[in-house]
Amino acid sequence: MSAEIIDGKAVAAEIDARAGEAGAQLAKALGRAPCLAVVLIGEDPASQVYVRNKVRRTEAAGLTSIEIRKPAGVSQDEVIDIVRTLNANPDVDGILVQLPLPDHIDANAVIETIDPDKDVDGLTEASAGRLVLGKPGLRPCTPTGCVDLAKRTLGDLSGKSVVVIGRSILVGKPAALLFLEQNATVTIAHSRTADLPGLARSADILVPAVGRPEMVRGDWVKPGACVLDVGINRIDAPERGEGKTRLVGDAAFDEIVGHAGWITPVPGGIGPMTIAMLLRNTVLAAALRNGLKIPTGL
Repeated sequence: MSAEIIDGKAVAAEIDARAGEAGAQLAKALGRAPCLAVVLIGEDPASQVYVRNKVRRTEAAGLTSIEIRKPAGVSQDEVIDIVRTLNANPDVDGILVQLPLPDHIDANAVIETIDPDKDVDGLTEASAGRLVLGKPGLRPCTPTGCVDLAKRTLGDLSGKSVVVIGRSILVGKPAALLFLEQNATVTIAHSRTADLPGLARSADILVPAVGRPEMVRGDWVKPGACVLDVGINRIDAPERGEGKTRLVGDAAFDEIVGHAGWITPVPGGIGPMTIAMLLRNTVLAAALRNGLKIPTGL
């Protein structure tokens, strides 16, 4: 048996298109397209790539994009003032502060300044609380993308055994809660979990989200399982030439693909879904903030 490759890029393109159509519907009532503001501090190369892709896809979907860039030496107070200004701007529907921030800036203080109704990354305490309580709100993009791909792949997730490896507030914890909403049985594993390989082998759906290249080996995965690889790691690739690198996930793809049921590739799996869910959240925020009906198909 060879695993079916889950094409996150194709699914993300479909979601982008739906977000664009929904945004166009809302624009008729709002008098403008839904707007996403992205704040980038510093010169981190990976962050610059992420922001460039977010801006490109936002504009390609027909939504409005605002990009604010500041040097790494900017003060925390100035960053917080930028967020407050965006909060007060009625034409901005979503605010995303690209992480990581420079060491001298308290990321939590900046994130908590974001108006929860514009928190399209789902990271504020209010957004987290709404998720825990099962109340409506904007959900974190990456774990929402994982659940979307799982449902498209497996259908009804009720009773499925899910093991999430990683307990971060960005992916691990919200992913567990989102799978619980689908009536799955969820275990969060981490660095101190006893017999992690054995636990991973019990999963119908395995979600590696630890940021360690190819940590999940082939014999960690139950035959026929669905592997949703959240990791994006750049490693040396001398086989491609001196100084060359390549991207790999947290799962050892070549070892797993021969016996898993489904697996997301890296790149081209979860990564594109994260931006798709960001666009979807921007349109949702535009509707909810303005008391408008959420467009069908979103």
